[in-house]
Amino acid sequence: MQNYTIKSEFRAYCKSRLQKSTISPRKRATDKKIIFKIYKLIIDSKSTVILAYIPLCTEVDILSLINRLRMEKKIVLVPFMEHESFRLVKYRLPLKKKKFGIKEPHNSKQFRNNNIDLAIVPILGVDLSGRRVGFGKGMYDRFFEKEQKNIKNSLFISRELLVNKKIITDRYDILPTQSIWT
Repeated sequence: MQNYTIKSEFRAYCKSRLQKSTISPRKRATDKKIIFKIYKLIIDSKSTVILAYIPLCTEVDILSLINRLRMEKKIVLVPFMEHESFRLVKYRLPLKKKKFGIKEPHNSKQFRNNNIDLAIVPILGVDLSGRRVGFGKGMYDRFFEKEQKNIKNSLFISRELLVNKKIITDRYDILPTQSIWT
């Protein structure tokens, strides 16, 4: 557990720790374990509409999970950045790199079904309250503020659990219904 009083300092610490995990020889094995746990949760909960993300190098690489879910005819949605938040689009290839180095499918129509069975949310860390510390743009927070009523379950994932001993998040920072890391 860390003991930062300012969110930006904890965020910088988390980024540094997770950056080191990207060069770890165990990275791939760690990601596989996490993906297995997520897949089991999806099957056990009978989730059919899943909000996923297209991973950055410091995040758990869930692309193999996304491909498997698509082959099983699950609806996989990913964020498509717009202004200060994002809207949901179906995962499609090819992907193109956009702002902040994030890859996205080409612009397509917004997904209109309002019910998401499971939202898989990448985190840098959490504070003592369990709230998410992300990359600092607030996109997930804004999205969840509008759509929380339509999301049955949310899952925080990271290769490593990084927790701050103090509460440094704000009331609008999201809470998960579950979390997975190694």
